[in-house]
Amino acid sequence: MDDRKNFTTRWWNWKLEILKMEKFTLFWFRRDLRLEDNHGLFKALSGGNKVIPIFIFDTEILDKLPQSDARVEYILIALGAIDRAMKRNRCSIGMYHGSPKAIFTKLIQTWPIEKVVCNSDYEPYARKRDQEIQVFLEAQHIGFEAYKDQVIFEKEEVVKEDGSPYRVYTPYSRKWLSQFSSQKPAYFPSADYVMQFAQVDQPSITLEDLGFTPSVLAQPHHIVNQELISAYEETRNFPALDQTSRIGTALRFGTVSTRKIVKQAAANDNPTFLKELIWREFFMQILWHYPHTSTQSFKPQYDRIEWRNNPEEFEKWCQGKTGYPLVDAGMRQLNETGFMHNRVRMLVGSFLCKHLLIDWRLGEAYFAEKLFDYEMSSNIGNWQWVAGCGVDAAPYFRIFNPTEQLKKFDKQHDYVNKWVPDYQELTYPQPIVDHPFARARCLTTYKAALDAQKN
Repeated sequence: MDDRKNFTTRWWNWKLEILKMEKFTLFWFRRDLRLEDNHGLFKALSGGNKVIPIFIFDTEILDKLPQSDARVEYILIALGAIDRAMKRNRCSIGMYHGSPKAIFTKLIQTWPIEKVVCNSDYEPYARKRDQEIQVFLEAQHIGFEAYKDQVIFEKEEVVKEDGSPYRVYTPYSRKWLSQFSSQKPAYFPSADYVMQFAQVDQPSITLEDLGFTPSVLAQPHHIVNQELISAYEETRNFPALDQTSRIGTALRFGTVSTRKIVKQAAANDNPTFLKELIWREFFMQILWHYPHTSTQSFKPQYDRIEWRNNPEEFEKWCQGKTGYPLVDAGMRQLNETGFMHNRVRMLVGSFLCKHLLIDWRLGEAYFAEKLFDYEMSSNIGNWQWVAGCGVDAAPYFRIFNPTEQLKKFDKQHDYVNKWVPDYQELTYPQPIVDHPFARARCLTTYKAALDAQKN
């Protein structure tokens, strides 16, 4: 018995010595929660070192979320799927909770790390965080590499001839499509390198460990096939049909490859679905080139608008009690499912900003808290679009009429009946504001802001 114990002790000591001599690469999962066709992971696995995969539940992000946030569960489910796949090779993904710098300080003391590899993130906080981590690691003589993964084209890859960024979608999309036709995205077969994962002990984490409670929202599922893509143009504006892909959440967290979805869309004769994916990249490059738009209007003169910001009216909008059935249906769908149909998103956003004259930033923040598929660049871009202060080339006086929108896109009231079953009852609220009055007030207020900027 003692001989067996001594042998086991010597074996573990020998293994620890080998681990100390071996150099490792840390792969940092973030918005790329999958093993296959993952650019940064492929680079890490094919780089020669054994790879230690990790995910950090960043307290800077989590501390701002509600205690019951279904998106945290979504991340844990995705990490669980990765972990189960890796365990077939006696590996695991490390799950850590804290500030990235504190976690990396601990990890580089645990293993001899040669470099950290990840995929690029383009949001302002992520850029600041990554810059700080890179400086910290380089001071420890550890490399830091970030690769393009969540978009087809990034940063300055699609710009005007003079090198300046596009500020209007249509010319951007033409340039995007032209470059895409001659630069087909690659495929990164990480499965060919599974033996490069390091067999080291790593911690796991539960929802309770993070201080969160289970959400009542159902986890989202997406569907993208040629039938849906072909019919997308004729069905996408009718919320009752429920014929949108719901791919936004998977793209946001990287549980599916952007390259895969774009290739599927590009293979179809109908370009409408592909153009929606290009909109996503357009807003990403707008946020990259103009990071101030995370809190300020793209068109600065619109920051002079005198918003009413009536708290009671904002609360009625949040609850879906405005007295306009299609607006209320959208808000109730959002509150109950974490999703809202895109056509209805435009209407509820326009209603908040132009009918109620409530600052788009308040609506953007509410969507940021509620949407499963929340992505900063798209959310901010679309909110500024409906508020008239963003990159939209149309003038500010486009104001959606919620009654006409109902007639046009939910004529039989199927969508409204599902989410606002009380809309024909006496208890249903009267319209919070008269449309003609609200339209005139909006035009006057916006014009006053622009006139003040000229003086």
